[in-house]
Amino acid sequence: MSDFRLAILGCSVGNGHPYSWSAMFNGYDRERMTKECPFPGIPAYLNKEPSENLRVAGAKVTHICCTGNGEFTAEHVSQCAHIPQVVQNPTDVIGHVDAVLIATDIGDEHVERARPFVEAGVPVFIDKPLVNNADDLKVFAKWVAEGKPIMSSSAMRYAKEFHPYHRSTNELGDLRFLSITTPKSWEAYGIHALESVYPIVGPGFLSVRNTGTPERNIVHIKHRRGVDLVVVASADMYGGFGCLQICGTHGKVQLAFSDTFFAFRSQLEAFVGFLSSGIPPYPISETV
Repeated sequence: MSDFRLAILGCSVGNGHPYSWSAMFNGYDRERMTKECPFPGIPAYLNKEPSENLRVAGAKVTHICCTGNGEFTAEHVSQCAHIPQVVQNPTDVIGHVDAVLIATDIGDEHVERARPFVEAGVPVFIDKPLVNNADDLKVFAKWVAEGKPIMSSSAMRYAKEFHPYHRSTNELGDLRFLSITTPKSWEAYGIHALESVYPIVGPGFLSVRNTGTPERNIVHIKHRRGVDLVVVASADMYGGFGCLQICGTHGKVQLAFSDTFFAFRSQLEAFVGFLSSGIPPYPISETV
């Protein structure tokens, strides 16, 4: 089977996914990306990878459209990541691609960004957070219930540092306390922290209380397993992204997220697997 044809759509301030995701599918112009990418962290982790380890198999980004308010152009991303087609309107890709990736992190835009593709039956991957309000969540839940192929996640679900504890925390005994940290805003980055811990504790959140401020969110979550979770999203805490602590009745572990490339590539591989099998990698109920 030939590679799936993908379109990267949208841009938002501070979000470099059009560069990084495209490079992981297509490869990239190392010199141009290193010198010109407005997000220097992206070439920093891409350049560490051997070429044979870089690309996600089974798909290529063939089209890009960067409507939105990001600090870059579709033309520049296409030059950096070898994307052959730049289009002016997102819907121009319908009929020319097998799936689309909506690469914006503004939750209240996602229903309308996704709608034309969902209605056309085009599979959609949506950057985190899927939504930031309950009404839009109901729209996506309805679409998925109707069988529309939609996937959204934080890359932190695929963090290799945390993954062993998705499978088992038995050596720690009964869990009693977890904490997880992230910089930037609660609205855009809280999902990174939440999706780091959800695969560990599973469903069963009883209450959520934010005792912080808009710039420094301190969120206390109670879980039916007798676990307390504290999630911290502090706007300028860039040195503290992805610090996870898990404490139980028999032991404890402290983990730090570090391999951005692995998490993003694994996330994109999961979407390609979804396109191939039609089976979502996790149920929509977890996203809800």
